[in-house]
Amino acid sequence: MLYEIASLLLEVVVGFLSGACLLRLYMQYQRIPMSVRSGNPLGQFVFAVTDWIVLPLRRVLPAIGALDTASLVAAFLLQLAEFGLLWLLAGAAGGLFAVPILALFGLLRMSISAMTGGVIVYAILSWVQTHSVIADVMERLVSPLLMPIRRVLPLIGGIDLSPLALLLILQIAAIVLGNLQATALLAF
Repeated sequence: MLYEIASLLLEVVVGFLSGACLLRLYMQYQRIPMSVRSGNPLGQFVFAVTDWIVLPLRRVLPAIGALDTASLVAAFLLQLAEFGLLWLLAGAAGGLFAVPILALFGLLRMSISAMTGGVIVYAILSWVQTHSVIADVMERLVSPLLMPIRRVLPLIGGIDLSPLALLLILQIAAIVLGNLQATALLAF
């Protein structure tokens, strides 16, 4: 029972922090303004939550083109810490070499979950037609993923089904990732 409680708490805290690091990475990749002057409250929040881990890493890890490697490494290190602590709490059973693999799969799972949540928020905001900064940010985050689907899937009766198709693709990716993770862990 204690392990399950610790696991839940670690998953929530680390998921929140590593998700924020991944969001920072993606927002910077999409060149979405995140400063105080931009008026983007989501960007300001992401900076406030992740600066403590990303800024020290940025001194050591330069960006590769538009890819903020410090944010990516920060998200991975957080996942690594989570699975390392869970490994210790489980009595250090199994090989320590499985921890980085679990962290990598955790990072990929977090990315799929974040995109799924982003698509759902985008769809809801598109239905209510809000003209807010958050709606614009969500549009800029999700649109690059919807563009290829929109080229293939036309509007049906004036309704855009591309978010639904993207959600289906993300769920399939999550299933494939889960099977790959199980296969990788069985190999060790």
